[in-house]
Amino acid sequence: MVGSWDGSQSDDSSHFERGVDHIYEAFICPLTKEVMHDPVTLENGRTFEREAIEKYFKECSDTGKPPSCPLTSQTLSSTDVSPSIALRNTIQEWRSRNDAAKLDIARQALFIGNDENDVLQALMHVRQICRSIRSNRQGVRNFQLIRMIIDMLKSNSHKVRYKALQTLQVVVEGDEESKEILAEGDTVRTLVKFLSHEPSKGKEAAVSLLFELSKSETLCEKIGSVNGALILLVGLTSSNSVNVSIVEKADRTLENLERSKEIVKQMASYGRLQPLLGKILEGSLETKLSMATFLGDLALNNDMKVLVAQTVGSSLVDLMRSGDMPQREAALKALNNISSFDGSAKVLINIGILPPLIKDLFYIGPNNLPIRLKEVSATILANIVNIGYDFDKATLVSENRVEKLLYLISNTGPAIQCKLLEVLVGLTSCPKAVIHVVSAIKTLGAIISLVQFVEVRENNDLRLASVKLLHNLSPFMSEELAGALLGTAGQLGSLVAIISEKTPISEEQAAAAGLLAELPERDLGLTRELLAVGAFEKIISKVNGIRHGEIKGMRFTMNFLEGLVRILSRITFAFNNEPRAVAFCREFNVASLFIHLLQSNGQDNIQMVSAMALENLSLESLNLSRTPDLPPPSYCGSIFSCMSKPPVVTGLCRIHQGICSLRETFCLVEGEAVEKLVGLLDHENDKVVEASLAALSSLLEDGLEVEKGVQILDEADGIRHILNVLTETRTERLTRRAVWVVERILRIEFIAIEVAKEPNVSAALVDAFQNGDFRTRQIAENALKHIDKIPNFSAILPNMG
Repeated sequence: MVGSWDGSQSDDSSHFERGVDHIYEAFICPLTKEVMHDPVTLENGRTFEREAIEKYFKECSDTGKPPSCPLTSQTLSSTDVSPSIALRNTIQEWRSRNDAAKLDIARQALFIGNDENDVLQALMHVRQICRSIRSNRQGVRNFQLIRMIIDMLKSNSHKVRYKALQTLQVVVEGDEESKEILAEGDTVRTLVKFLSHEPSKGKEAAVSLLFELSKSETLCEKIGSVNGALILLVGLTSSNSVNVSIVEKADRTLENLERSKEIVKQMASYGRLQPLLGKILEGSLETKLSMATFLGDLALNNDMKVLVAQTVGSSLVDLMRSGDMPQREAALKALNNISSFDGSAKVLINIGILPPLIKDLFYIGPNNLPIRLKEVSATILANIVNIGYDFDKATLVSENRVEKLLYLISNTGPAIQCKLLEVLVGLTSCPKAVIHVVSAIKTLGAIISLVQFVEVRENNDLRLASVKLLHNLSPFMSEELAGALLGTAGQLGSLVAIISEKTPISEEQAAAAGLLAELPERDLGLTRELLAVGAFEKIISKVNGIRHGEIKGMRFTMNFLEGLVRILSRITFAFNNEPRAVAFCREFNVASLFIHLLQSNGQDNIQMVSAMALENLSLESLNLSRTPDLPPPSYCGSIFSCMSKPPVVTGLCRIHQGICSLRETFCLVEGEAVEKLVGLLDHENDKVVEASLAALSSLLEDGLEVEKGVQILDEADGIRHILNVLTETRTERLTRRAVWVVERILRIEFIAIEVAKEPNVSAALVDAFQNGDFRTRQIAENALKHIDKIPNFSAILPNMG
């Protein structure tokens, strides 16, 4: 034989040569060395494949050579060619006869279990026949070879499966009937399976075949309906582990499948959003409505939300402005879905979502949004105002708008009430906006209505929103809140119940604790009510649980603990008028707890509040410390009563001169708190330093032995630290407190002599004397007298009385 019929070297097999005619020399084009399809003859009688000789003549023309015969080199007078009709018909007859014979032989070889080489040979001949003459696909169909080739996909051999896929690709290319046959049964499902289970070459052949099938519109639904097809194809387009050809074919397959709206939706659910977004941008109103509706329910990660907002945000806002209610509903739900992330919400703000959103929420009249959609509008607005993006929330706020929000809250159901409260939470988180909200609430007297929501039990989200809002309002409306909480039985107890819940520490618990912590600490009625509902016992239990690691919450733990400590500290402000306060602090050893909390490194507010509470406790020590009953004196004899021995009392407190303990009398000395408080005088937070200094100053109060108190401070190295606080003069309040303590210390003569040598201390006292308020100037003057910087005129002037 001259060669294989298509010019490629054949894997000669006698099995395939039986019944196949050999190729005649005249059938072969001298240029291509392949059997001719369209033979033409030159003027010198030589025959060539038309396409080959025309290409040769063009090369001659391009190089400036005269046309010639490629075999004889004879110059030709013309490049005209004549079709060799008789030869072409003969070749066609030969080809048809041989192709039929080869297809018949292939049909006999294509069975599972046959010799692999015979199967591969058969598949190769089918490919050759189909590539040679496209009409032979009809011959393939006639021999039912398509189904037989499909059966080869079940072979255990990777190579057979791969060649079968390649053969099917050639067979069905451009042939709708062959594609229909191929798509019958489970073949498409098998191809999809190959996308994940075949080696790279087989995977590429499978996706190429699916791409060919997807060119048929009728088969797109078939491919899309196969479980896993879309997610695998989408995965291939974004995979870095497959070759470029696979990615390209998978992508083009998906592009063909985009003709189906339902498939577009499925693609979106697998992360391929652009087709769906494109239909929102360019589709008919019906299509836009359908896609926007689907988008509203689609699970999106944060990056997708930003992509959606950037691509179709403006189109969705336009739909929201539409007079058509279904379109408005679809747009609102889609916008709701993408508004919950900072990045996408920022995009929506910049494209102008706020004006129509607020209009929809507050407008009442023709084409008014129903309440269920107002709830969606409120949700979007809540999402936007609660994001971290620092836009000017104050632009959203006017007293009129806040009043409308409050009106809606009072006249709607729990679902929308929750979202409207969340809007107010976002607004009250903004320093500029909160002032307007507070003003409107005060004007309407709405705080009582807002407080009522803390008792809601059937809607956790609503209760959470209300507690967060009241927490935000509490620094600005603490007295109003205290009055409202005391005005109706149960609401204060509800907040305590929230704090007491046995769950990992939640945002709601932290907000509830923060809210109660902001209420006026000296409000005796509130403290008594907290005592009545057992709040302080529950708070101590929570604080100890956190300290010992028994209660966890990670994200909200520190805020929760700070709120608890602040609430607990208020009981130390009630000693004068509430006997239960002293009894409680004794029973639960509150002073010891606050001393432990002084060591809460990195939690400045907890340290500050603990020091303040210890100051109150220490001031109460003088009232609680008692002088023991003295035993009767002993006598040497009844006659010599003047010789009686005074009783000796041991174990008395150095500072209070009575029987003291930390638990019973809250004595800081007995509780070894002095050194811990002194240690906080170096704190970088002025408020912590001030509170610690105030607690230490309780040891130098009138009614105590100042000399003993100074001695105790000196033993704890406190005097040096106190003088440092004075000389640093960081704040006016701190200076005032430091001057008071230093004046008391300087009453001790030997200390005054030493301090007089310190120019920095003298300078600080002079500055306080010259620039402080009236009381501070008086105390500074006395201090300067102790170190002889100001003469003590009262000692040298005559008595003018």
